[in-house]
Amino acid sequence: MARIKLGMVGGGNDAFIGGVHRIASRIDDRFELVAGALSSTPEKSRASGEALGLPRIYDDFKHMAIREARLKNGIDAVAIVTPNNMHYPAAREFLKRGIHVICDKPLTSTLADAKKLVKAAEASSALFVLTHNYTGYPMVRQAREMVASGAIGKVRVVQVEYPQDWLSVEQDFKQAEWRTDPARSGVGGSTGDIGTHAHNLARFITGLEVESLAADLEAFVPGRRVDDNGHVLLRFHGGAKGMLWCSQVAPGNENALRIRIYGETGGLEWAQEDPNYLWHSPFGEPKRLITRNGAGAGDAAARVSRIPPGHPEGYLEGFATIYTEAANAIEAHKAGETPDPDILYPTIQDGLRGVEFIDACVRSSARNAAWVKL
Repeated sequence: MARIKLGMVGGGNDAFIGGVHRIASRIDDRFELVAGALSSTPEKSRASGEALGLPRIYDDFKHMAIREARLKNGIDAVAIVTPNNMHYPAAREFLKRGIHVICDKPLTSTLADAKKLVKAAEASSALFVLTHNYTGYPMVRQAREMVASGAIGKVRVVQVEYPQDWLSVEQDFKQAEWRTDPARSGVGGSTGDIGTHAHNLARFITGLEVESLAADLEAFVPGRRVDDNGHVLLRFHGGAKGMLWCSQVAPGNENALRIRIYGETGGLEWAQEDPNYLWHSPFGEPKRLITRNGAGAGDAAARVSRIPPGHPEGYLEGFATIYTEAANAIEAHKAGETPDPDILYPTIQDGLRGVEFIDACVRSSARNAAWVKL
């Protein structure tokens, strides 16, 4: 099977997430990176492209989109790994030329741009994939399958959190600089950067949508213009209740994404920093540990597992799963076939839900944690 030709916008030499996407795109050997506009300046873009040995290097994403669409062997898909404010203009240029888009989260920096991008995606023949990578973890797929099968009964309570500590004091390096700038990150700080991951994970596993929320956001670091901590009460369609905590000022926490789901007949618990294990607690019985590729793990987890049980599999492989799901969908699209129903990846609509979540949190917090509908 020929590799899918991939381009990249953003993700130059000094960008952490660009390297992650490049590694993920190659883990299952489904993509070949052949073109890029890797930085906001032509000089940096050229230097980064040459360092990666790219055959085609561009000064800007618009020129790249125009030329690649005209080339006989131009790119099939583009990965967009820029700061949030550039997601919409970059994705729009490729979508309108029929080039599939694989975009980092959150979808956009504003709700207005998110809605415009949804319209652009709907008008395009191309696919849109959002890299909420935690949906690619095998035991997250296992949890989703168990909830859908009724293993814990009707969901009543969802507790999800994502605390970090890296912004506990003012930072002056690139990742901190743009993520705390509302002009580039959007109005949500921790809510946009990691709260959207927690929100998406809760939706993905439970299949439930948030109906309304009440948020208390705070910027604890003096002078910070976006929130660095958020406490959010959630009401889901169907009657379930939840709580979401996101923080980037919680010393001792690195990437402590964790979710607990309680239903009428049992509970599930998963932690990103120990990702190969899922705890299942049937009511009135001892807790049961389900391991990746181990006893009790089902087909949904097995199809995205690569190695035997007991070997760590996590962050990069989760990203790779999203890329491979995208590759499968792109190949089906090329062949004019209906994609396999087992293919799962976050879509443009998931991205819109995430930006709506950020917007609702900011609006609620501005009204002293009033309840607002999404």
